[in-house]
Amino acid sequence: MAAPEEPELSQAQTEKLLQFQDLTGLESMDQCRRTLEQHNWNIEAAVQDRLNEQEGVPSVFNPPPSRPLQVNTADHRVYSYIVSRPQPRGLLGWSYYLIMLPFRFTYYTLLDIFRFALRFIRPDPRGRVTDPVGDVVSFIQSFEEKYGRSHPVFYQGTYSQALNDAKRELRYLLVYLHGDDHQDTDEFCRSTLCTEEVITFLNTQMLFWACSTSKPEGYRVSQALRENTYPFLAMIMLKDRRMTVVGRLEGLIQPEDFINQLTFIMDANQTYLMSERLEREERNQTQVLRQQQDEAYLVSLRADQEKERKKREELEQRRQEEEKVRQSALAEERRRRNLEEEKERKSECLPLEPPADDPESVKIVFKLPNDTRVERRFLFGQSLTVIHDFLFSLKETPEKFQIVTNFPRRVLPCLPTEEQPNPPSLKEAGLSRSEVLFVQDLTDD
Repeated sequence: MAAPEEPELSQAQTEKLLQFQDLTGLESMDQCRRTLEQHNWNIEAAVQDRLNEQEGVPSVFNPPPSRPLQVNTADHRVYSYIVSRPQPRGLLGWSYYLIMLPFRFTYYTLLDIFRFALRFIRPDPRGRVTDPVGDVVSFIQSFEEKYGRSHPVFYQGTYSQALNDAKRELRYLLVYLHGDDHQDTDEFCRSTLCTEEVITFLNTQMLFWACSTSKPEGYRVSQALRENTYPFLAMIMLKDRRMTVVGRLEGLIQPEDFINQLTFIMDANQTYLMSERLEREERNQTQVLRQQQDEAYLVSLRADQEKERKKREELEQRRQEEEKVRQSALAEERRRRNLEEEKERKSECLPLEPPADDPESVKIVFKLPNDTRVERRFLFGQSLTVIHDFLFSLKETPEKFQIVTNFPRRVLPCLPTEEQPNPPSLKEAGLSRSEVLFVQDLTDD
């Protein structure tokens, strides 16, 4: 099955990749890229996590789950390697062995009886884990006091945190349970665990978690892994989507044999780890593709929403314009109707036209803006307002107008003003018995 092609990096991501490689000293570009991708290309978080890993500190950027991971210990394919204690050699060796056998049998039997009886009197304090991180840190401190600081990098976190980081990073996790009272513990720590070749191998190949079984955290792990003797080591990895014990090493093992056995376990399970990596990569690619599809859908949705919004705005604008035109037309219709009613009212209120032989009558010819002529008689004593009302009542007359004499040219004050609330009469305005007046359209003004 071919690995999916990795997407091309942007210029900013390439610069971060080179900067991360310079800061951490990692030679593998793929590993640098995976680490940065795990931290969403946050270079500060990735560098700090890498430093934590080198110091055996759990990742602070990926906190462990609230429920601890369950480890599958019942896999029938688990590799088990037990180193038996060497048999006595020669007459002297067998004699010493036979002489010490009753004492050893008696000692361990009495010790087991004492521990068993003590449980009825006082519960085992290791049964309650109150400070798992403190248990691990305390073991590391006591280990360094006894065996020195030259040792593999211990994971400075809980067993659950180590499992979580191993699962997240798809790495092997080697668990070491330290039996303080076992006769082979000192020799294993000095001659195997703290040798240069073992330190280099463990630091470069896997996470290494260790704790003493005298501590509650170590005791809890020992109950889960069910060791038979010490020194005890268990290799754990993600297999078939479960954290599974794939190898057990028990007994005093020499450095070369120790490295060979771990290498054998890793080689035997490498295909599972590669399969998990490919599957995770496919899931990541699927997730990225789904995210890209979701983003494309959101962009399309926003474009459709924006188009719909503009369409609604255009419809609303068109509706408002149509409503404005309609209201304007209604207003114009009301104004026209009101004007007609006003003209009709003015016409009804006009005084009767005097006869032609009336000595007080005035004959006036009006020239309208449309070049038509209108003739009517009025009385000298009537107000100029009557002239205005007569012209206003005519259909041919504009809505707004003024009456102007020809010579000398002057505008007749036909309407009341603040200075002249009562317009003058025809006689006061200086009109003669026969006049020609011009009606000037003021509608545009």
